[in-house]
Amino acid sequence: MPVPFSRTRVRPARRAALAALLAATLASALPGAAAHAADAWPAKPIKVIVPYTPGGATDTVTRIVMDKLSARLGQNIIIENRPGANSTLGSAIAAKAAPDGYTFLSILPAYVINTHLYKLSYSPSQLEPVVHMADLPLFLFVSKDLPVNSVAELVDYGRKHPDTLTYASSGTGSSAHLTGADFALQAKLKMTHVAYKGSAPILTDLLAGRVSMVFDPVLVPMQYVKQDKLKVLAFTGKKRWPSEPDVPTMEEAGFPGFVTGSWAGLLAPTGTPKPVIERMAREISAIVHEPDVTQKFVDAGFLPTGSTPAEFAELMRTDSDRYAQIIKEAHITVN
Repeated sequence: MPVPFSRTRVRPARRAALAALLAATLASALPGAAAHAADAWPAKPIKVIVPYTPGGATDTVTRIVMDKLSARLGQNIIIENRPGANSTLGSAIAAKAAPDGYTFLSILPAYVINTHLYKLSYSPSQLEPVVHMADLPLFLFVSKDLPVNSVAELVDYGRKHPDTLTYASSGTGSSAHLTGADFALQAKLKMTHVAYKGSAPILTDLLAGRVSMVFDPVLVPMQYVKQDKLKVLAFTGKKRWPSEPDVPTMEEAGFPGFVTGSWAGLLAPTGTPKPVIERMAREISAIVHEPDVTQKFVDAGFLPTGSTPAEFAELMRTDSDRYAQIIKEAHITVN
């Protein structure tokens, strides 16, 4: 006759021993499993969310880097533009994505600024630093219709015509917004901020004279300066930009300590496997210093950087503190 099924009762002591053995077995297996997962990655296309419109600085940096990275990894990398609300819309999508190594977020300093201004639909703890890709020094561009040819003349015009100057940015709380606000504070000017969803639509209105000025990377506006359709008054770096030696720095233009700029970096959903994050940081740090990529960056007005995740985290913390101070002094709020 078949033997009736019965459950064997495990004594408490033996149960504890079995639990300990199982825990030890899993612990010893995890490093190998993690290594195997890293070796197998990427097994499918990777998505990189750019929370700005196509054609802007962030989009350009990301596409240059990801084109090379795709070849290195042997997988397609899909760039998905999700502009809006000073990058918070795209950031929220990335924050809620699965931490499996197949979704990343390309950011500007606006990402750290947003924590001081917006009621976010995600927590910054849901995203973690991967790599600092590039620095984006800013130039002060003004409409050709504005009757000024230097920063001093701009300040003089603004004081004689209060509340007439407008400055553009890719969103409330963007680095261009806070740089403009800082300039207004230091120059003691009353100016109106005009927020856009990205750099491309700013250029259209700047060319048409519908907005007075913008602090922006050199990428697109400088070609219109060459065509005598825009003016460039100053550069926010410590030293003059090599390819534009005739453009003075803001410090040379009479604003001591006015050295600032933007940057582009990459984040991943928190919990993304550490080997994946570390590999992304290594690969991208190497890519940005490849001669052809460096040349593309410099031509576009970017400086290649590269970093470890920890170094990028420190940059984000430092800039968060600096921008928080500007927000406080300029009384910036989200309307």
